Amino acid sequence: MASSKEFLEYTLDLLREVRGVTYKKMMGEYILYKDGTIFGGIYDNRFLVKKVSGLDEYNFQGAIPYPGGSEMYLVDVENPDEIKEIVSIVVMERNGTH
Repeated sequence: MASSKEFLEYTLDLLREVRGVTYKKMMGEYILYKDGTIFGGIYDNRFLVKKVSGLDEYNFQGAIPYPGGSEMYLVDVENPDEIKEIVSIVVMERNGTH
């Protein structure tokens, strides 16, 4: 199932405090970037972020983005400031700057 443009817009609104966010549509889904680093995506109208150890304290539910994909975390937070922190943690760990 492809993700809707409406869910993309909803997610981008949640990400409004995060500077440098861009997205790329790919096979009906959306890959999310911050300053060129992939931090997550929208899959089946679910906002998922890469699974990194710095997010363990959030107790996020794991989710598979697509068949054969690696487990990611399902973001169930709606606070833009908290989402900014989550994205920052993912990007720092993925860039090796934690």
